[in-house]
Amino acid sequence: MRVTPAPSPPSSRFHTARLDRVLPALILASAVGSLFGCGAQGTPHPPRLERPAKIADLTVVQVGQSLEIHCGLPQLATDGERLTRPFEVEILRAVAPQGPGIAKLPEPEVWTRLLREEWLPYSKDNNLAYVAHLTDREFHEWRGRTLVVAVRTLTRGFRHRPLESDPSNFVDVPIYDVSPPAGGVHCVTTQKSVEVHFTPPATTLSGEPLHDLAGYRIYRSSTGQASGFELRGETAASPFRDSQFEFGQTYYYQVRVAFGQTGHLAMSEASPVVKVTPRDVFPPAPPMGLSSIYSAGAVELVWKASPEADLAGYNVYRLENQAPLRVNKELVRTPIFRDTTAPPGADLLYYVTAVDISGNESKPSKNEAVETK
Repeated sequence: MRVTPAPSPPSSRFHTARLDRVLPALILASAVGSLFGCGAQGTPHPPRLERPAKIADLTVVQVGQSLEIHCGLPQLATDGERLTRPFEVEILRAVAPQGPGIAKLPEPEVWTRLLREEWLPYSKDNNLAYVAHLTDREFHEWRGRTLVVAVRTLTRGFRHRPLESDPSNFVDVPIYDVSPPAGGVHCVTTQKSVEVHFTPPATTLSGEPLHDLAGYRIYRSSTGQASGFELRGETAASPFRDSQFEFGQTYYYQVRVAFGQTGHLAMSEASPVVKVTPRDVFPPAPPMGLSSIYSAGAVELVWKASPEADLAGYNVYRLENQAPLRVNKELVRTPIFRDTTAPPGADLLYYVTAVDISGNESKPSKNEAVETK
């Protein structure tokens, strides 16, 4: 008997036909995806090496028995990209041989190494201001010699290996036998300046008579904070006169003794700070050229205008029985006044004074005699 297979259900035939069409497309898509996936990976890149860029603005000044070191801190690596790793700061130094100068220096050695948490308190606005102290032995051995100082920075790479920058510019620092700070600092206010007086030291830190003295530097601050002091000027002897000031404004002064020569100056430690608030207690000069005339029942007075920059006005006085009587109710702003209260038929005397904005009144002008007849 012949058996005829039963026909497939319509739904079964539909799924088989769709699978026959979709399967090749899936295989092709998988191949294309694999091809593009391999291309996206590309060549593997090694980790970025963040070697700091070189510092080029190092300055070093001897202050007392220390070196004040200033420089900008690197923001970029040698590849021109920004530094992201924390870095350390190394201060390098070498002692220049006597005679040939700095052309044949020994290899500078690391003097001080500062981790980030150690140099950070000495930094502001990406600038470093660090004080490196010389021991008593170092100061004794190196005075009269020249130190050569540089700095470099470093990050830590694979297995904590250092990635060091090139050394900065080298700075030669002659070590002078500087003095202790100046003493006896005090200020005297005059009409034209604040005078800073001080007592020069008699010996150096080593107890020797002063030598290589270059003068005295005067610093001023309006806040008294250590970072606020700026050089105001120099003087060869006490006092220093500061003519750029304002009455009523508070200032703080300190003095440093300078040694050496321009380009290689060393400083003593700063003197104690002295505070001063200048007060205007200086009267203006008396008016000049007072003259008078009696007319229409009043005395008219005229005098020369005062040249004082802080002039506020004038007072006019009339002498009666040898006692002065101020005849103006308010300060006279111009050098002319009409006294309508003058008694008739009398011999009178007048004088004028000048008054400044601080209320200081000048001495009287010359007396002017007037007859009211």
